[in-house]
Amino acid sequence: MVRTILTYPNPILKKKAVPVAVINDATRELVRDMAETMYDAQGVGLAAPQIGVSQRIIVIDVSQREERPELIVCINPVFVHTEGESYEEEGCLSVPKYSANVHRHAKVVVRALNLDGEEVTYKAEGLLAIAFQHEIDHLEGILFVDHLSPLKREMFKKKYRRMVEEG
Repeated sequence: MVRTILTYPNPILKKKAVPVAVINDATRELVRDMAETMYDAQGVGLAAPQIGVSQRIIVIDVSQREERPELIVCINPVFVHTEGESYEEEGCLSVPKYSANVHRHAKVVVRALNLDGEEVTYKAEGLLAIAFQHEIDHLEGILFVDHLSPLKREMFKKKYRRMVEEG
């Protein structure tokens, strides 16, 4: 089922998500809904808080649309290692019609549980590394615009308010 994606400045997006204690049918249904919602919105990642669920779950798929989907599901993800720097343009399904360059790590190693409760590790760079950092930030109540300098963040708030008012 496609769910509604919460948008800035919804206060739920600023809350830290709670760890998943048990992986059950409800968890699997939530992940199915998250994937369906992400694909429907043509995004590359989605965190559970973005659909109003305060659980530490993310889904990511950075495959090209013409390729076979490669869905990554991470429950309770944590960074094991980060290195390097990147400065790439990012957007967010919760901040529609806005993008900005964000400083991130160039490479990451993420450990999480899969839907079977097994520990999995992902080594990522490029777009996948950025997507992991972006989505895990959502679990901490951090939006990509929170990484902007104070001046750019104020400019964003004014510009975004105008965009919302204009529809």
